[in-house]
Amino acid sequence: MTSVTRPARTQRIKSMQSTGLLLIFIISVVNYMDRGTLSVANPLIRDELGISVAEMGVLLSAFLWPYAFTLLFAGALVDHGKPRRVLTASLIVWSLAQAAAGFIASYGQFIVARAVLGAGEAPMFPTAARVVKDWYHEGDQALGVGIWNGAPSLGTAIAPALLTPIMLVAGWRWMFVLMGIVGFILAVVWYAVYRDLDPATLDETDRAYLYDGGTAPEEHPVQLSSWGRLFGFRATWGLILGFFGNVYIGWLFIAWLPGYLEIQRHMSIPKTGFVASVPFLFGLVGSIAGGYLADRLTRRGMTAIASRKMLTVIGLVVMSLATLVAAETASNFIAVASISVAVFFGFSSSGTSWSLANACAPPGYAASLGAIMDFGGFIGGALAPMVTGFVVQATGSFTPALLVAGAIGLASAGAYVIGITGEPIPKQALAGGLASAD
Repeated sequence: MTSVTRPARTQRIKSMQSTGLLLIFIISVVNYMDRGTLSVANPLIRDELGISVAEMGVLLSAFLWPYAFTLLFAGALVDHGKPRRVLTASLIVWSLAQAAAGFIASYGQFIVARAVLGAGEAPMFPTAARVVKDWYHEGDQALGVGIWNGAPSLGTAIAPALLTPIMLVAGWRWMFVLMGIVGFILAVVWYAVYRDLDPATLDETDRAYLYDGGTAPEEHPVQLSSWGRLFGFRATWGLILGFFGNVYIGWLFIAWLPGYLEIQRHMSIPKTGFVASVPFLFGLVGSIAGGYLADRLTRRGMTAIASRKMLTVIGLVVMSLATLVAAETASNFIAVASISVAVFFGFSSSGTSWSLANACAPPGYAASLGAIMDFGGFIGGALAPMVTGFVVQATGSFTPALLVAGAIGLASAGAYVIGITGEPIPKQALAGGLASAD
């Protein structure tokens, strides 16, 4: 492979990269801590509200269905309205819903609060994808994505360790309220600090770094007709079906790992607060490592699509196989170790899949294509907690649920292989919504 030289960065670009990525990382950590509050409080909420394991599975999924379907349009909203304004509004909505969950009086009210939380959080990761696409050279984007994509793993890892003591001291209701307050603070900081990219303000050195010395690709307002044409491409469906398996397995662990350790492995609530954190620490490392390796392969001559596709498929296959091992072992240690391996490679695959979507997207459609991919993933994510809850209710065991998850992951790896062919979606193909495209 021929080595590719990366253009130099100006101090302005470095500053915007570090500021934007740091804020996105912190907000993403809090985003996943908000999602994880219900998993952490799972046993106490079941007892107080008198709900079954199957009903808890439905409640865990209540966030995910609105999230998945709002994602379809969240990416277009980000591409049209730009990250600064859209993420500010998103933070306000989801923080209101998170705080409101501390005041619910019934199971039905809790479902509504979680549904609003899901809809409010939908623009988060399309925004993150757009920030990296805007401010990073193509040869650096996979690492940038790997860093923010690892934040959910960190958020999930520290949620049990940080939130369990708060819950045991102040109660699960105050845990939800306090997390809502944190979200409002972050909304103010994001709006005050972050600035959207304006190509007209770039100097020659900035353009040389971001666009390899050329002019900025022409962007056009995202229209429904051009957005809809994205679904006519094989690459789009490869991303949708491929990400389905990754998020299905990931959300099985995110939603049910504390409950799995309590029910299947007979651990106490304080112990699950620690043990449930361990696998997700590996996820952070896996996400960053996958992004770093993808950029190294790109700089050594592989195309961005080829390097990211290869690592995405490898990561998802290993994730699936490790999940199958966890299903069959009688050892608590091997089960937790296998889940740690699954989470490591799952987040590696997730990060390279987001950067793969960036590489496949036409100019101006990074958030849109990434959100469509994430929609497919979170259909899987929405099904996983609910299916798992019903399976455990019916069989008394998590083993069948884990076996199903592993098989789904392997099938989704095949979707990446078949669906992603190596060429980005051409902007001319969206000509119905891009009248002045070349």
